Amino acid sequence: MLSRVADSLYWIHRYLERAENISRFLEVSGAMALDCPPGSAEPWLPLVEASGDRHRFDLAYPAGSPREVIRFLLYDLDNPNSIVRCISSARENARQIRDVITTEMWEQINDLHWSLQVGEPIWQEPLQEQLGTIRRGCQIFYGITEASLSRDLSWLFSQLGRLIERADKTSRILDVKYFLLLPSPEAVGGVLDELQWITLLRTAGAYQMYRQKMQQAINPISVASFLLLDPIFPRSVRFCLQGINATLEQIQQQPVQGPPDDLDCLSGQLLARWSYVRIDALINAGLHEAIDQLQQDLNRLHTLIQARYFTTTDLRPNVANPECVLTSFTA
Repeated sequence: MLSRVADSLYWIHRYLERAENISRFLEVSGAMALDCPPGSAEPWLPLVEASGDRHRFDLAYPAGSPREVIRFLLYDLDNPNSIVRCISSARENARQIRDVITTEMWEQINDLHWSLQVGEPIWQEPLQEQLGTIRRGCQIFYGITEASLSRDLSWLFSQLGRLIERADKTSRILDVKYFLLLPSPEAVGGVLDELQWITLLRTAGAYQMYRQKMQQAINPISVASFLLLDPIFPRSVRFCLQGINATLEQIQQQPVQGPPDDLDCLSGQLLARWSYVRIDALINAGLHEAIDQLQQDLNRLHTLIQARYFTTTDLRPNVANPECVLTSFTA
């Protein structure tokens, strides 16, 4: 597979997973805002923290009002991580590899992109309807990919991008609750505290699965354990790391001769670390610090994947086909 094709497939699914996650964040916070005083930024500003763009947001919108948070995360074209920009970037990558993806995949991502342009009917709808439409559009793309794309390298690089993005966003939204929204000691276990944990689970699409598995009152330790360490919930960090490790092994195809390189080491160590740790040990050592380290490790994992598969540094150029060392539109 060409380097530029693998790069585009990886980023198409990272961008769409990012857009879907941000739409979830906004959708649940919009519902939570109904229980807060009018104009309160309490359910909104943590979303900017979770997206990792607080510095950019503060420069662009010093007032930090709820309306500005929504604009920044939903359709601000100056924010490269806004939903509209992410879908536009995914569509541009898909346009460049139309001969690799299926026609149905292209049509779906193209339709989604054009439906979000200025003046389209979606912007006349209430916010919750807008976000629901976007989220369903991303999920339809996933379903089409699942049903129509062969399980070859195209599929593997697509899954790799999606899983890395999902692990990052799940860890970020949990970190926001533990570190930024930590209530005062007297508020722990109160109505607002429980409401925030329910909101967190809904944001991660985990509320029903959590209820089915835990069958107990919501408490911080069990929520953190479910989102970080559950081996079968598809949005948990551990499940994503299992998928990343298995996908990298399949992409490798041939057994590595000699000692594993940095990418293989980091992938294996991450999976082992988050498969054989207990939640009480994480909390006692500092959950924020553990999640912060996880995000750094995921960034490093991305850098190593890019160096091995997407850039000229670690590729073995085929002189007969110079195109094999080209990279894609964006990274």
